[in-house]
Amino acid sequence: MSAVSNAPHVPVLLDEVIAALNPAPGSVIVDATFGAGGYTRRLLDAGATVHAFDRDPDAIAAVRQNPEGWPEVHEEEPRLVLHPRRFSEMVESLAELGIARVDGIAMDIGVSSMQLDQPTRGFAFSSNGPLDMRMSQEGESAADFLNTADESRIADVLYVYGEERQSRRVARAIVAARPLETTADLARVVRRSLGYHAGAPKDPATRSFQAIRIHVNGELDELDAGLVAAEALLKAEGRLAVVSFHSLEDRVVKQFLREASGATASTSRHLPQAAPQDEPTFAKLSKAIRPSEAEVAANPRSRSATLRSASRTQAPARPRKSA
Repeated sequence: MSAVSNAPHVPVLLDEVIAALNPAPGSVIVDATFGAGGYTRRLLDAGATVHAFDRDPDAIAAVRQNPEGWPEVHEEEPRLVLHPRRFSEMVESLAELGIARVDGIAMDIGVSSMQLDQPTRGFAFSSNGPLDMRMSQEGESAADFLNTADESRIADVLYVYGEERQSRRVARAIVAARPLETTADLARVVRRSLGYHAGAPKDPATRSFQAIRIHVNGELDELDAGLVAAEALLKAEGRLAVVSFHSLEDRVVKQFLREASGATASTSRHLPQAAPQDEPTFAKLSKAIRPSEAEVAANPRSRSATLRSASRTQAPARPRKSA
């Protein structure tokens, strides 16, 4: 396990997320993406009980190694319960504790600042490290994928998840340069294939790194399944708040909420096709909320964030497809 980063982590759209969830003393809320616990801390301060999920063992270890910072874990009836699991498993994980419904769910999608800032995790090209990118630190790494997949598969990943228009050129260069072992190796190959020069306004390696990370972690499928789980868990009037960081994520969230509110038919592979007479399972959909200029100035990583929230209706959850 890699060392826990000491880099500061600033939760994005914190006030807006808390306002959307409207926590009250005694409410039960899921922080589906615990990270450094920024949302959780504010929820606990409001008197809520929080069930915190994170598939990254470093995030869970940081709490367990800091009992003074998180005393709620050790209360006789803990108000902070840790779940070292994917958030798509929240229904099953909470059922094991006898919990069938919750008052709110917060989801902060994508990679965390702690992961980006640890070179040993291999998420970023700002500093050199092993080509890893695994949030759970298990399974196929980015290096495994890039060094074994065929050129067309790599090109598809770059095009679909990174919206890289020169995906075939980049994939061809990756295959020619194999084996790739470090983030610097990958960044160098991508830049060279696209004719990047230092000082250009945007580093083209950004798109490829995003695409490979999303693929390795199955992030969009996880998001889709997590939204379906949230629909099943939230009680009537329960609140869902989702922060996304790029158009692919936001598109999934927006489409899911439109379908759940009855605006369009279901396209989620985790749900059956919605019948026209199905009652809406979500209402009170918010408009897209983005960070203020002041927040972006204080935390540049918040620039691309989008918050969408909604309220659960009394309609039964749509039946889930089995995995």
